[in-house]
Amino acid sequence: MNSLLGQLRPYPFERLRALLAGAAPPAALNPISMSIGEPRHPAPRIVLEEFTKNLQTLGNYPATLGLPAFRVAVADWLTRRFNLPAGTLDAETMVLPVNGTREALFAFAQSVVDAKQSPVVAMPNPFYQIYEGAALLAGAEPYFMANSKTLLADLDSVPAEVWRRCQLLFLCSPGNPTGAVADVRYLRRAIELAERFDFLVASDECYSEIYLDEANPPPGLLQAAIAAGHTRFERCVVFHSLSKRSSVPGLRSGFVSGDPSVIKAFLLYRTYHGCAMPIHTQLVSIPLWNDDAHVIENRKLYRNKFAAVLPILREALPIEAPDASFYLWPTVPDDERFTRELFERKHVTVLPGSYLSRDTAQGNPGRGRVRISLVANQAECVEAAGRIRDYVAGR
Repeated sequence: MNSLLGQLRPYPFERLRALLAGAAPPAALNPISMSIGEPRHPAPRIVLEEFTKNLQTLGNYPATLGLPAFRVAVADWLTRRFNLPAGTLDAETMVLPVNGTREALFAFAQSVVDAKQSPVVAMPNPFYQIYEGAALLAGAEPYFMANSKTLLADLDSVPAEVWRRCQLLFLCSPGNPTGAVADVRYLRRAIELAERFDFLVASDECYSEIYLDEANPPPGLLQAAIAAGHTRFERCVVFHSLSKRSSVPGLRSGFVSGDPSVIKAFLLYRTYHGCAMPIHTQLVSIPLWNDDAHVIENRKLYRNKFAAVLPILREALPIEAPDASFYLWPTVPDDERFTRELFERKHVTVLPGSYLSRDTAQGNPGRGRVRISLVANQAECVEAAGRIRDYVAGR
């Protein structure tokens, strides 16, 4: 067996199951899960229509590079969404289909980290646990960056000796679980450090289309690269998915895009990895990337839920709306106790913040917080908010 497997920590939801084991929630209350970030809004109608039309492609092996039409749809979306100069993003050499960002983020570290060089992979803290697992199985040391007051990883707190060993920097904007958004200045600082110390920046942007202010969409790493004069997106790659944008997490459809030299190497890895996106999935994905109207409607549903839930929760908890994403990240006295008791007394499931972060010399930034996912329908979210308020009031 691969000895590196022994370094992997239990996944947050495995720890949650253990925490709730033996608990007996009130049977009279319907269960409401707000622990997992699984979108539950209805999928766009075109998904089923395109699946039905293209079932005959199940008889064909897909190419790892993907269909030209898929890559063009992605390049066109990136160009209009992030205001990239026309023609800057070459669909032929700068885009690859991936089976959701989770698969791709993990595989990316395996393909770009050189374990012989005592490598470091830097990442936010709290974080999406795939970053840590990907680093460990690539033979790298995870480095958990300290938080700034804005809940973004503090790039300037990282010592130069760490940056010198760094081969890969994971960023997540909008952040999971914090909902914090990195502005162009922050992203340019990451690019500047990458250029100075010669590492890659992998930006996980799967929540980029869930934001509260319609007039201020979160910027992206490719946008910052252009602003910094990197017209070939040197050292920069971004990861996007339809899971949150179009409420189709089961479709497992996303892409990676950026520096063509990095994309070329990642394509070689993926050719052996055997992870080509099925043709029918690509054909379903194309009209979704080409359409923005359903995404605007999706954002409205989340915006309405935040507007309905926050006044209720503010009666009991110090809580603010995030800049983006569908998560709330409030402070609580004890995140594990809060989670267990809320489940036992009110049949509502949330996720302890300490399960999404790691202990450091500065402490565990997730301890004393919980992640609340507003993925259920609005009525359930409102009911859950009322139960949380009542639980806190009764403690």
